[in-house]
Amino acid sequence: MSSELYWNARFFTADKRRWAEALLVHNGRIAYAGSLATARRLAGEHTTEVDLDGGTVLPGFVDGHAHVVGTGETASQVDLWGASDLAEIQRRISDWVAAHPEATVVRAHGWNHGAVPGGMPHRRQLDAVVEDRPVFAQAYDFHSIWLNTAALSAVGIDAETVAPPGGAIHHDPDGQPTGYVDETAMHRLVWPALDETVTDEDRDAALAAALASYREIGVTASTEMALDDGDLAAMLRADDAGTLTARIAAHWRVQPTGDVQQNLAQVAKAAELASGRASEWLRITGIKVLIDGTVDGCTASMGHPYADGSNADPIWSLEELAPVVAAADAAGLQVAMHAIGDEAVRIAIGAVEHAVAHNGPAERRHRIEHLEVVDAADIERLAALGITASMQPVHADPAIQDNWRSKLGDERVDRGFPWPEMTDAGAALVFGTDSPTSPQSPLPNMFVAATRKSALEPGMEPNLPKYALPLVQALEHATRDAAWACRAENAYGRLAAGLHADFIVLDRDIFADPLEGLLETRVVRTVVGGRTVHEAAKERIIA
Repeated sequence: MSSELYWNARFFTADKRRWAEALLVHNGRIAYAGSLATARRLAGEHTTEVDLDGGTVLPGFVDGHAHVVGTGETASQVDLWGASDLAEIQRRISDWVAAHPEATVVRAHGWNHGAVPGGMPHRRQLDAVVEDRPVFAQAYDFHSIWLNTAALSAVGIDAETVAPPGGAIHHDPDGQPTGYVDETAMHRLVWPALDETVTDEDRDAALAAALASYREIGVTASTEMALDDGDLAAMLRADDAGTLTARIAAHWRVQPTGDVQQNLAQVAKAAELASGRASEWLRITGIKVLIDGTVDGCTASMGHPYADGSNADPIWSLEELAPVVAAADAAGLQVAMHAIGDEAVRIAIGAVEHAVAHNGPAERRHRIEHLEVVDAADIERLAALGITASMQPVHADPAIQDNWRSKLGDERVDRGFPWPEMTDAGAALVFGTDSPTSPQSPLPNMFVAATRKSALEPGMEPNLPKYALPLVQALEHATRDAAWACRAENAYGRLAAGLHADFIVLDRDIFADPLEGLLETRVVRTVVGGRTVHEAAKERIIA
């Protein structure tokens, strides 16, 4: 049995009593958070005292929306995040290929529609830099993918290929595919072909890479939002080996099939998995559905058309989604619904209303993911139903907003990403990163949340600063509330007696420094279950 008393730091607990002087840990769980004098009275004779050298202690971050294995996979791909134009995209791909001549397939991620002329990429733009092997370039939002000619051939997409409902294969005037594929067409025609090239060893390595990153950036738990068989198998292997260093609450991905019974069969599988094996590190808590796409790709389902007059049908209609949500609700599963456009949000709310009417009273924690464009009246509706608003501050970064705003082109841009409106209405608000659609580091995410400024280009004008949150509240949404949203409030997310000792130590007092300091703050220690899994020398340059 072991006991540790951590002191000489500023402790933010995210609990009812927000601040503490010391933290007493016994056998991997928190025994006490409060005054140093009391902690020393409670400590046993063989307690080890740990001087934290004036740092700041937070509960470990709980990423409220992530794709864990996918986050690790992108570490070995061409990083296009932040590329401002086509030339920069092409340069990064060309440089990567030159550095990896042995690669038979080139995979990239992170390009923004606003960096491509007209927002519509073309295979020839990739062929210009790589034509001797397939190139698969995933958009930053992971709702569309850009293929060169060799990649189109590799997956078998040609002029005769028909896109499934809810997706699109874009074509030239002569009927040939452009190489731009989105939504369900990507999910069903491109991703399966890529998955065939991925081995168990690849998935294990990707999970290990994600966990290593989590340790360094202070993420001690994550909510997985698109679990499938391959990723689950990798997580189970890691759990068996004792190598998980972040707790994972996962949502099983349910795809629309056009057949009610096939849809319900996917829910039944999720319920079976959820009722089966679970550990303090890994469990399945619900299902995930994609109701629409993204504003950047004009695939989010809107109540009014985009600036160019177009609109997008939802991937799930209310009639298709309602029985799925009711079945999951009846099975005690949480339902996470991707809904970016206001029409998609209404479908999500309608599906939960159907479940309540169908199943009667119950304790529910269903969620809507993203909510980038949402009517004020619908915020009141979702709050009254107890639906959690799961949002990602990094998606509101001003550096990636130009294309988003231009696609809407009207007053809707004045209420984009309205985080405080959720809590003002009484809804629970959860913050995450949606990595790998965005960088997974939580501290820059908190900077955007607290300032509405850019973590990529801090000198830019803030994006609707009226929606900025106090730092303390932003941190609570990314720790305590994110744990509550996945039914883990009695396990982690706060520094409180009885919970796992999952916490991080920062190299400075982020509550005293200017908010810009969040972009330079380092995690010097990460502790999970009382065990230090990351430790770095404390180095701070004082100007």
